[in-house]
Amino acid sequence: MSGHAGPLADWVFAGLFVIVTGIGFWAARWHKADLGHLHEWGLGGRRFGTLITWFLLGGDLYTAYTFIAVPALMFGAGAVAFFAVPYTILVYPILFLVYPRLWSVAHEKGYLTAADFVRGRFGAPVLAAAIALTGIVATLPYIALQLVGMQVVLAGLGLNGNWSLYLAFAVLAGYTWTSGLRAPAMIAVVKDLLIYITILAAVIIIPAQLGGYGAIFAAVPKAKLLIGRGSAMNWGGQSAYATLALGSAVALFLYPHAITGVLSSSSQKVIRRNAVILPAYSLALGLIALLGYMALAAGVNHMSEFASGFRQFGANFAVPALFLKSFPDWFVGVAFAAIAIGALVPAAIMSIACGNLFTRNLWKEFVDPTCSGLREGLIAKWTSLAVKVGALAFALALPHTYAIQLQLLGGIWIIQTLPAVLLALYTRLLEPLALLVGWVTGIGAGTAMAFSLHFKSSIYPLHIAGVTVPCYAALSALLLNMAVSLVFSLFIHLVRGGRSPKGTSVNEPG
Repeated sequence: MSGHAGPLADWVFAGLFVIVTGIGFWAARWHKADLGHLHEWGLGGRRFGTLITWFLLGGDLYTAYTFIAVPALMFGAGAVAFFAVPYTILVYPILFLVYPRLWSVAHEKGYLTAADFVRGRFGAPVLAAAIALTGIVATLPYIALQLVGMQVVLAGLGLNGNWSLYLAFAVLAGYTWTSGLRAPAMIAVVKDLLIYITILAAVIIIPAQLGGYGAIFAAVPKAKLLIGRGSAMNWGGQSAYATLALGSAVALFLYPHAITGVLSSSSQKVIRRNAVILPAYSLALGLIALLGYMALAAGVNHMSEFASGFRQFGANFAVPALFLKSFPDWFVGVAFAAIAIGALVPAAIMSIACGNLFTRNLWKEFVDPTCSGLREGLIAKWTSLAVKVGALAFALALPHTYAIQLQLLGGIWIIQTLPAVLLALYTRLLEPLALLVGWVTGIGAGTAMAFSLHFKSSIYPLHIAGVTVPCYAALSALLLNMAVSLVFSLFIHLVRGGRSPKGTSVNEPG
């Protein structure tokens, strides 16, 4: 057995990749419209129903993060990686309760982005620009994670070197430019079919080869089966696990690509229905996470044929190595195609969302206020291309022993938009200047925590009254952000005599 798949896997992978690429370009003809306009190119004309939205959001949220990063963390760090399962359960009540309201306001006012809502709500272009910039910057490491995922599976096929990332970039850039949001919406259908086939095969065949799930858990070191007990003076792994789950759940639908998926829906009912049926993906995620333990039980990191893969990608090579060991070449091609396509879909949506933000809330606001609809669309396309280049830089420059840290880094930044985007849906107490000060505080504190950890972890130990509380930096920075925003808002209200700022109503349209 060699350290990579044989020619048959290459042909199967290439065939499936060509098919989905063709679908991506053909998608420009689906619900044919003028894709030169931003609301058509960047939001699919706001016409996606329940089924397409389910595939789109599933493809949007369950990515290379799911297939590569979560099992890699399970393989290397153990049970703490299972935080991804409760977090994806916690997120759907938030989606059900909050985001139909955001959709309703955006639909009535013609908003295309979260920053559009902030601009209209507060009449504060600088605050809206801060929200837009945060979305773009926070998305770069998330796209980079997708590119890392593609690089790992291409290496499993024997295609090593950075050129594999450039190839993925070119394909992604081509159909995103041509078809906009319609492309990932259509490709997501194929992607989900391939992923479910791969999962079912993996959770049945691999345990049978390893002697069952009992044998798998018995082979995992005890330290990796537990998250670590806390104590009165150090809450340990328990607080890290809980804050990772809660912080990730709060942050997820603040990402531009998630909001783009929500706003592309045709109605509030579509969003609520998806909040009910999307947890099916959470079940799949739990099974995928166990692949990390299966790789440990299979001992793939001790096999000489996989040594180069682990040297290059660390624990991120665990799942490809497991599939190479467990499946025939033709199915390796199917599984690797599922992972690569599972990276292309969200990367496309992410770059489109960044294009929407830059065009609407930076370019049109500060550079060309009279920008035409067609000009908007062109600027968004160029921006989406530039964002992919930035993501390539992230993927090549930052260490990715655990690629999941790329996503968690983005979460530290994007969660700081919560007060201006979500809390502002329900109250007029918050002031735009106070929100901007809180945003600066949260971004600065969260980035400083990540920097002190050399961007290799996102769990920062807080020392409170002699007690050590390991906490996801995103959540602790958000609490600081919210405290500053509230205190400054109250101060401004006192100075101004209680008068509310100008801006749009937060009342949900009837």
